[in-house]
Order: sequence, then C-alpha cells, then structure tokens
Amino acid sequence: MPRWLPRAMVLALALYACFQLGYWAFHQLVGLLLNILIAFFLALAIEPAVGRMAAHGMRRGLATFVVFIGVLAVGIGFVVLLGSMLAGQIIEMVEDFPKYLDQVINWINNTFHTELSRVEVQDSVLNSDWLRKYVQNSATGVLDVSATVLGGLFQLLTIFLFSFYFAADGPRLRRALCSVLPPARQAEVLRAWEIAVDKTGGYIYSRGLMALISGVSHYVLLLILDVPYAPALAVWVGVISQFIPTIGTYLAGALPMLIAFTVNPWYALWVLGFVVVYQQFENYVLQPKLTSKTVDIHPAVAFGSVVAGTALMGAIGALIAIPAVATLQAFLGAYVKRYDVTDDPRVHGRHPRRRGTSILERLRRTLRHEPRQAARTGRTPPPSDSDAGGDA
Repeated sequence: MPRWLPRAMVLALALYACFQLGYWAFHQLVGLLLNILIAFFLALAIEPAVGRMAAHGMRRGLATFVVFIGVLAVGIGFVVLLGSMLAGQIIEMVEDFPKYLDQVINWINNTFHTELSRVEVQDSVLNSDWLRKYVQNSATGVLDVSATVLGGLFQLLTIFLFSFYFAADGPRLRRALCSVLPPARQAEVLRAWEIAVDKTGGYIYSRGLMALISGVSHYVLLLILDVPYAPALAVWVGVISQFIPTIGTYLAGALPMLIAFTVNPWYALWVLGFVVVYQQFENYVLQPKLTSKTVDIHPAVAFGSVVAGTALMGAIGALIAIPAVATLQAFLGAYVKRYDVTDDPRVHGRHPRRRGTSILERLRRTLRHEPRQAARTGRTPPPSDSDAGGDA
C-alpha cells in the first residue's frame, strides 16, 4: 500500500464529514438565514428615509426607530381596517343565517314536496357524529394554530430586530465589511451597496405611491356605488394589488366584487369593469412613469424573476425578486461593453427590399423600349390611349 493512501483516505473522510456537517447546519439555519435576508432588504428599503433624517442632524438610531414606528402604524392600521370589515361581515352572516336556512328549507319543501322544519334540521345537525368529530379535531388543532401564530410573531420580531440593526448600524457595517477588502474591492462593494439601496428603496416607494393612487381611485368608485366598508376595501385593493406580484390584482379585486354583489349584482360588474380599465391605465401610463427611474426592468424579466423567487423562497422570494434583479442588472451594466447598432431594417423588425426590379419598373422599361424598336424598323407604334384622347 502506498504511504500516501491512508492519509488520502483520512482526508477524504474528513472532507465528507465536514460536508455533511455543513449540510446539516445549513438546513438547521435556513430559516434564520432567510429571516436575515428579508431583514437586509427591509433595511435597504428604509435606508433613504433614515439617511435623510440623519443628514438633518437626527441620530441614526432614533431615525430608524421613527421609521419603524411609522411602518408598524401603517401595518396595524391595515390589519385593524381589514379585521373590522371581516368581523362585520361574519356577524351579519351569523345573524342572517336563520333567514337563509328558512329560504333553503322552503325551496326544498316546494320543490321535492317534503315537510322539513328548521328546528328538526338544527337538532339533526347538532346531534350528528360528524359535528362532534369536527369539534374534537378543531379543539386539538387550536394548539397547532396557536403555535403557528406564536412562531410567526417570533419570526416577525426577529426580522424587525435584524433590520433595525442593519439600518441603524449601516455605516459601521459597511466599514467592517470594507476593512477586510483591498481598496479596489472596497469601491465595488460600496457601489453595489448604493445601487441596492436606490433600487430597493425606489421599488418600495414607487409601489407605495401606486398603492395610494389605486386605493383612492377604488375608494371613490365604492363610495359612489354606496358599497359598505369602502375605506377598508380601498386599502385592501391598494396594498394587495401592488405588493403581491402577478396575481395580486385578481386577489385585490375579488373581495370588493364579492361585497358589491351582496348589495347589487350589477355593482359587481361595475367594479369588475373598473378594475380591468384601471389595471390597463396603471400598466401602460402610471407604472412606466413612476418606475422608469427606480426599477427599470423589462416586464418579461420581472415576471421571470418573480417566478424564480417564488420557486426558491416562496412568497418572500416573490417580494424581493424584483429589487434583487434590478440591483443585479444595474450593477452588471457597468461591466457590459455596448456598441452602436447598425442602421439595418432588420433591427426594427422590417425585411430589407430584395434586389431586382419590380413589375411596375419592368412595365415602364418595356414602354420605353417599344418606340426605340419601332424607329429602328421603320414602323409606327400604335397610338396609346393618352394620344387618342389628346387628338380628340
């Protein structure tokens, strides 16, 4: 046996053990790493506001705290408005449930000639086995739901803490990162950081402005149609349609249509028509003007990035995919050498003219050639229609 073979075997086993340990540690910490990534993008989003407050003399930690208080106030207000709307609808449905049940029972009795009563139906439902099993399963599932809610609150707290540290200690973090790099790399890292701040903050602010315009527009429509809970529905449409990519528009418009349908079925059609028309106005007029200087990427690239982000990290990946791709595109744009495009019709999607004479050109040449041939042979060519008209 060669002398190096035992050492190679030990080294291979050690490398395999390190790989397995790293693989296990990564899967154990993937939740924490995802929370840190979300916190980093959230810190990038609020960095412009924090930087402006710090430039006016406010301490960076206090400025970050003020921005976070504003974000929490907006989030809590949205949840309260939506919760009040849902609670009101649920209460109305519970109060009107006996009336709906009487209508269904009367329709069954008139259609199938039965003699059902609401009291008998309620007793049969309350004393049924499937209801008891459902209540037992629901009671056991309360603990799972409570654990999920507590886990979600802990995750939100982790994200807010990391994002607060990233935003408040941003200069210190950049200084610590640049201290381990040579000067040339330091300039590249700082440029990439600046681009990421501009693109992420611009994306959030442009989306927020479009959400405000969309909410106000839908609020005016719902107020004209006298649809209940118009403020909450307007906030729902504005936030969901802008911050949930691809399918957010359809999710946002479904709830106002449903509430409007309970008032008048024709109102639901009016809401549907307004949602479709406003979406076209937003896609072709409003969005290009607001995002041309912040997140200027092709719609196909944006859609592909959202699909890829969803496949990699779920809903969180869909939210951060567009600013991440915009940052990468802007950073790599400085290293891509571009040339002047030749003035070729094929660049504009037009085919160049083929070489050769057209039918009209051939006819003109034939008419010019006949008088010359007749003069050589001594024959007079037949008069044309234009000559005959002139003689007449």
